[in-house]
Amino acid sequence: MFMRLVRRAVTAPAVVVLVLGAAACGSTGSTGSASPAGADGTAPSPAGDGTLTVFAAASLTGAFTELGRTFEAADPGTSVRFNFGSSATLAQQIVAGAPADVFAAASPATMKTVTDASLASSPAVFARNRLQIAVPADNPAGIDELGDLADAKVKVALCAAQVPCGAAAVKALQAAGLTVTPVTLEQDVKATLTKVTLGEVDAALVYATDVLASGGEVRGIDFPEADKAINDYPIAALTGAPAGSPARRFVDLVLSPQGEDVLTAAGFQVP
Repeated sequence: MFMRLVRRAVTAPAVVVLVLGAAACGSTGSTGSASPAGADGTAPSPAGDGTLTVFAAASLTGAFTELGRTFEAADPGTSVRFNFGSSATLAQQIVAGAPADVFAAASPATMKTVTDASLASSPAVFARNRLQIAVPADNPAGIDELGDLADAKVKVALCAAQVPCGAAAVKALQAAGLTVTPVTLEQDVKATLTKVTLGEVDAALVYATDVLASGGEVRGIDFPEADKAINDYPIAALTGAPAGSPARRFVDLVLSPQGEDVLTAAGFQVP
């Protein structure tokens, strides 16, 4: 059982709130037999019916989907349901009353939205991520470094500044002393990367993990200023669930050596 592998504990369990199904909008996914959150037009089920609802940053899609399957295998009475999307959007949904049990954000700032509302406490950083320049595999624009993105002829996609990948891009560009005018600002890192894979832009600033997850569809270019914009990923069970609940156990799995193995395989750094 993964519980024996846990190195840390997080004391912040799940809130159960009933809201309209629209409160859980966004990019969603599932593991096992669980359906996507809100996919049938209804609100996701609150805790207590055998469903664990996890709101997680879009960049965690691959790693958390795998961890969800692991959790379901170890806890057969629980089905894990994911809502993946922009951390900023997910935090606002939780504050608005969306029924969620666990929140995994791509930045401390977006987690703070939830903790400031007293809906979680003592979040733990479980992963770190850094930016890369994503270009098409054949790199037709000949992008070699961050400075190339300042060329007005180069079409660039960035995440919107209010979401973690966008805030990181702003920090990196400021560290380099560059002004880049993007042709599009996207609401999460997956949508930003899609602009590259579809050939709509020459380059984008996205996480290294998303480049890796593309399976070779895009090429990642490292740049030194990315070290100035490392994103910490915190996780917390939402306030209200009893100790030992599935929410707490899922957080424990993410923080365990088994969770670290899955995260590092996906390209994340672990604390």
